[in-house]
Amino acid sequence: MTVADTPQDVRWLIDAYQDWVAGEGVPLVENVAVDLPAVQTGPWPRMGVDAAVVHLHSRGDLCSLYVLDIPPGGSTNVVRHLYEAVYLVLDGHGSTVVQQPGGEPLSFEWGPASLFALPLNAPYQLHNSSGLNRARIAVVGNLPMVMKQFRDPAYVFETTRDFPDRFGEERFYRGEGIFTPTFEMRHMWETNLVPNVLTFDRLVDSPNRGAKSSNIQFVMGESTMRTHISAVGVGNYKKAHIHGEGVHIIQLGADGYSLYWFEGQEPRRVDWKFGMLHAPAEQEWHQHFNVGDEPGRYLPVSYGNFRYPFTKANVRNVLHRYEVKSAIQIESEDEDPRIRALFETERAKWQAEQVTRT
Repeated sequence: MTVADTPQDVRWLIDAYQDWVAGEGVPLVENVAVDLPAVQTGPWPRMGVDAAVVHLHSRGDLCSLYVLDIPPGGSTNVVRHLYEAVYLVLDGHGSTVVQQPGGEPLSFEWGPASLFALPLNAPYQLHNSSGLNRARIAVVGNLPMVMKQFRDPAYVFETTRDFPDRFGEERFYRGEGIFTPTFEMRHMWETNLVPNVLTFDRLVDSPNRGAKSSNIQFVMGESTMRTHISAVGVGNYKKAHIHGEGVHIIQLGADGYSLYWFEGQEPRRVDWKFGMLHAPAEQEWHQHFNVGDEPGRYLPVSYGNFRYPFTKANVRNVLHRYEVKSAIQIESEDEDPRIRALFETERAKWQAEQVTRT
């Protein structure tokens, strides 16, 4: 029997998450890369504001992203949910109020490029403090995994169970944190709020990922989401590498580009701008290039972090050391010479444009 011969009433290949998205009535954007600040949004009754769900072709099975638009002087509904998430402010100023297990409110303020995480299933509300401009926030979470597991939106959004151990220290909501040294590319910063990911200054050098590269891993909200900042050195680029799919890369730096390719194929290119979302597919080589005169930052978000790895692959990733040659990274001496030639051309072009502007 072929697929074409299968009776139409067979109950199989059901995706409870995709069905839920369709039922919410919120706009759905799908592509290989998405300019998040430009996404068109529409009403989302559940959240009480305009929104859009964004599905990258290489988003993987566990996580997805949605964009919230909070109108001037507006607020979201008070919501709670059993999926974990991290929030990146793309534009605007505002505040978040979280209800603690005893009922006391805990609040903090945010602005452009703020990054924050909230305790699992804690009731919260987002407020736009501007009376003139919208606030736009990108939210990456493991909603697909949770919805596929329970297949019950009421359970996901209406369960009243509190998780006191997920709150962390109060100072974490003021932008303070704890630095935990480990080894290259694995140093951690524990917090619930990074006031500005563009200026956060606790990145640690990572020369084995590329000249003048740096990185910091975040542990946020005692969740299983993995979030980190990587920075490409001025006038430099990262070494090409591969890993599993499902890493949502949100671009922070604007002067550069990324290349993606499968073995034996020509690369596709994603040009950088703040808020550009892109992601590698399973075993797709990718490489990040900074042609500008400021470190080129980007924010990858996925599932399974260094404190709470979710799979054996997560554990292998945590323990991987980049100073040792491996099959997941192309060393500089082994790269295709066209990579360096293209970068030098693009770097010279960028520098010439700066002269023209001045």
